[in-house]
Amino acid sequence: MDRPLKVLMLTSSYPKFPGDVTAPFIEAIAQHTQTLGHKVTVVMPYHPELKRQPLENGVRLFTYHYALHPKWNIWGYAASLQGDVKVRKLIYLLLPFVLVASFLKLWALTGKERFAIIQAHWVIPNAPVAVLVGQLRRIPVVISLHGSDVYMAERIKPVGWVARWAFRRAAAVTASSPDLLQRAQKLGATMEPTRAVVIPYGADPKAFAAPSAPRTEIRQRLGFGPDEAILLCVGRLVYKKGFEYALRAMPLILAEYPKAQLVIAGKGDLEGELKALAAQLNLTDRVRFEGAVPHNRLPEYLAACDLFLLPSVIDDSGNVDGLPNTLLEALAAGRPVVASNVAGVPLAVEDGVNGQLVAQRDPVALAAAIKELLNDSARCERFSLAARAKIETELNWTAIAGRYVAVFQAAALKSK
Repeated sequence: MDRPLKVLMLTSSYPKFPGDVTAPFIEAIAQHTQTLGHKVTVVMPYHPELKRQPLENGVRLFTYHYALHPKWNIWGYAASLQGDVKVRKLIYLLLPFVLVASFLKLWALTGKERFAIIQAHWVIPNAPVAVLVGQLRRIPVVISLHGSDVYMAERIKPVGWVARWAFRRAAAVTASSPDLLQRAQKLGATMEPTRAVVIPYGADPKAFAAPSAPRTEIRQRLGFGPDEAILLCVGRLVYKKGFEYALRAMPLILAEYPKAQLVIAGKGDLEGELKALAAQLNLTDRVRFEGAVPHNRLPEYLAACDLFLLPSVIDDSGNVDGLPNTLLEALAAGRPVVASNVAGVPLAVEDGVNGQLVAQRDPVALAAAIKELLNDSARCERFSLAARAKIETELNWTAIAGRYVAVFQAAALKSK
């Protein structure tokens, strides 16, 4: 058996409490790496809503404080960008404090014990701090890309320069999609195949297995009618999620399926805008905005829905999701999926095998794919079985954590 590694992770987001929907993939990577026999320590910014224990499921959690006023605790946790497009003005003022505070926390921890690897989640803002500490302590750094970090480095020149500096000093770079890795390589990330690795996200097949309660009972509990066709979208209400196009597809769907209902689970800066669009399209009684659904309740919604929709887009500023976790969780739940053919989505959805891929920003194509599936229960059943198998055999968190560990081990070995 390979020798256990001590892994130090620096992140700007983490679920603030059990069931929180903020960056559950970071927690999953940490916990499943720990489950594989390695020792994991996570460092994250303080947040007033944070309700975590110092040790959870074997993973040690540390926070750093950076804000001089309680209202200024807006760093990370999906709060730094407005609509996931524009940096909030206060962020620029907080940046020096965040950099110093995170550096001091990493410096203190690496002074007390020897870590084999530092993993920086998001090249901006965490990689420069991780690389600096790594160089001073002679610890290799793996930079893991998740989407918005590369987007900001592309848009803001000084940020791009800093990202390039960090990339050139990293032992390895991982990305959740090929598209994301290629964009990072244009910013200076390594081109070496052994050091530039695409690692998609995963899902927990046990957490999203068919619930014990009858589906009719779950639907009734959630207020869904027995003969309604429930179309489910899950995610933050930001431009790149493409929920606007799900709304625009609804009139076309309702023309043939008048009892179809679109359920949008999530919150964000575009809530008012999306509700106004629903009203404009006369969809008020056919669209439900559920707000943020706790992560531990998501299996109920997935079990209750007829189709899961992922209308992701490359937004007007070029931002796009690498590979949304909600898609993988829908596959784990065995839901038939209709998804946009963008970024890392094809890593999880094989068109016509375990889901249907459509062009982004095309409500007509989206509506057509939805109507086809609503009219073909046998095809939905095939998609459902294949979706579940994809997660169980390939895109589960144990397998994904193993791929991260392989990168860590190679980087640690090369640094000796």
